[in-house]
Amino acid sequence: MRKFTIIIGLLVISLVAMAQASVQARIDPIEMLIGEQATVTLTVQASENAKVEWPVLQPRQQVVPGVEVIRTQRLSANTLLITLTSFDGKLYSLPAFKVKVDGKEVTSEELALKVVEVEVDTTQMDKFYGPKDVQDNPFLWSEWSMPFWLSVLLLMMMAVGYWLYLRLRDNKPVIAHIKIVKRLLPHQKAMKEIEQIKADKMVTAEDPKEYYTKLTDTLRKYIEERYGFSAMEMTSAEIIERLTSAGDQQSLDELRQLFTTADLVKFAKYSTMINENDANLVSAIDFINQTKLENLPVEEVQKPVLSEADQRSQKERRVLKAFIWGIAAVVTVLFCYIIYSVWQLLV
Repeated sequence: MRKFTIIIGLLVISLVAMAQASVQARIDPIEMLIGEQATVTLTVQASENAKVEWPVLQPRQQVVPGVEVIRTQRLSANTLLITLTSFDGKLYSLPAFKVKVDGKEVTSEELALKVVEVEVDTTQMDKFYGPKDVQDNPFLWSEWSMPFWLSVLLLMMMAVGYWLYLRLRDNKPVIAHIKIVKRLLPHQKAMKEIEQIKADKMVTAEDPKEYYTKLTDTLRKYIEERYGFSAMEMTSAEIIERLTSAGDQQSLDELRQLFTTADLVKFAKYSTMINENDANLVSAIDFINQTKLENLPVEEVQKPVLSEADQRSQKERRVLKAFIWGIAAVVTVLFCYIIYSVWQLLV
């Protein structure tokens, strides 16, 4: 009976112990260098359905002065990891961590953490190496391929642009000058030719045919320019008929007599006297003076007429200039983009 009572008591004590929750704390490592990290593992032993509330620890929060929290991590409902660090070499006593289980506060045991300073031997400085230079990034063709091929394209376009420039330079421009020339009025031209007839002494020539041919041609040219009809292709009678409605009858009678005498000399081998030649010359001068117009412009603008070769040359120059300007614009954009890309890779 006594043995049975002892067994019952032990079972009751075990059940009571199992019913009470506990927290176990473990730190690893217990000794570390300045700046290293140590991990505290909190494990709660409680019933399966127990509600566990862990302590709230924020990063950079100090557990004790000199030891601060880096982060916390829950591995399971009953396990919490706390990562600590320290930058001051000494032996620290970490306080007990408080955990609530089903609303009741349960504390862990206190822990110890030793932080060791790094010993520096300043008597043998030659054994230590100075800081290393910044390491260059490795060369990657995938990063440099685009600027490289764009540079090749840029050089090719510059070569093409230079070749087009040489073509443009060798293809001399067609300079078409607009000329302003002074022109003689119809009566001035006629009087100039009559003066030449006088100077050549055609009036006294033995062969009057040349004289009358020259004189009537001068009058026909004058009439054609003065009145605007093709007098050079008309007969003497047709010319007189056209002038009848616009001219002085007396001057037309003298002009008719002159043309009649000229036709007889040229076509019927009629012989004239010197005084008759002089009279016809005076009649021609009188007709010109009576019908002349002096208020006409004496300057004439002559615009050049380009040949087909000159027109093709001008068109070719325009096309070359357009290509050169287009290539220059593309080259400028490519150059700016390449410089930007290389700068991005080097920075």
